Amino acid sequence: MIGVDWGTSSLRAYRIAPGGAVTDRLDRPGGILTVEGGRFAEALRDTIGPWIAAGETRVLLCGMIGSRQGWVEAPYLPCPAGPAEIAGATIPVPFPDAETRLVPGLTSSDEAGVPDVMRGEETKLVALADLLGDAPALACLPGTHSKWARLEGGRVTGFSTQMTGEAFAALSHHTILARTAEDGPDQPAAFARGLARARQPGGLLHHLFGTRALHLMDQLAVAETRSYLSGLLIGHEVASASKGVTRVQLVGAAGLAALYETALRDAGIEVTTHDPDLVASGLHHIGRSLGWL
Repeated sequence: MIGVDWGTSSLRAYRIAPGGAVTDRLDRPGGILTVEGGRFAEALRDTIGPWIAAGETRVLLCGMIGSRQGWVEAPYLPCPAGPAEIAGATIPVPFPDAETRLVPGLTSSDEAGVPDVMRGEETKLVALADLLGDAPALACLPGTHSKWARLEGGRVTGFSTQMTGEAFAALSHHTILARTAEDGPDQPAAFARGLARARQPGGLLHHLFGTRALHLMDQLAVAETRSYLSGLLIGHEVASASKGVTRVQLVGAAGLAALYETALRDAGIEVTTHDPDLVASGLHHIGRSLGWL
C-alpha cells in the first residue's frame, strides 16, 4: 500500500510492504495550500503515479488533506481510538487510479467539557501506542500546536493541545517583545533562566511583561530574549500539561524535542525519546486494520 502524510506545507509519501517495511519514500513541498483549484487528484497522481504504475492499488491519506481546506473533510473521531476505530472511520476519496481512503482526525474534551482536536498526529500516536503496549503513558508531540496525549491499551484515550509554538512566533515578532528580540543562535543559559522563571509565582501574562522589563533594566540582553521567552513558554506548558506524571514519551523534530527534553528533565520528569518519523508505521497499523495488508 501507499501511505501519504499530506499537511499544510509539505507532502510525505511512503511505499509500505505487507510487513510494515518502507520500501520507498519521498518528501516534497506541495502542501494542501499550494494546490490550486482543488486539483488534489492531479497533485497526488504527479507524486505517486510511478508507484501505482508499478502495481500499488491502495492509498491511505492522513493529515490536513482531510480538513475543510483539503480534498474531502473527514469528520473527527471521538477518543478513545486505536487502529481499529480509526480504520472503521476512514472515508473514501474519489481517486480513480487506486482505492483511496482518508484517515479521520481525533477529538477529545477537557475536564470542563471544552473540545480539542488533532489531525495528522493521531497516526504517529497509533504507532507509539503499539510500541508502548498496554500500560498507561503520556506522550508529548511538540510543535506549533503541541499535543499531549494519553495512551493506554494501544489506543489514544484523550489529549490536550498547547498553542506554545504559535504563541512564541506571535510574541517574538508581533508584540512589544519583538523590539528587544533578535534572531540568532540558541542561548542555553537564557533558556534555562526562562524555565526557572516559569516555576515562580505570578502567572504567564505577568511573566511575559517581565521579559520586557528585564530588558529595560539591562538584566536581559537582546541576544538572549528569544531563548528566554522560549524557556518561559515551554516551562509553563510543561508545568500545566505534565502534572502528576513522572515520565513522558517525547516525539518531535530533533531541535525542538531537545528543548522539551531539557524542560521536562528540569521539572524532574523522566523522558523517553522516539524516532519522530512514526507516520509510516501508524499508517501501516491502520492499513492492517482495514484488511489491506
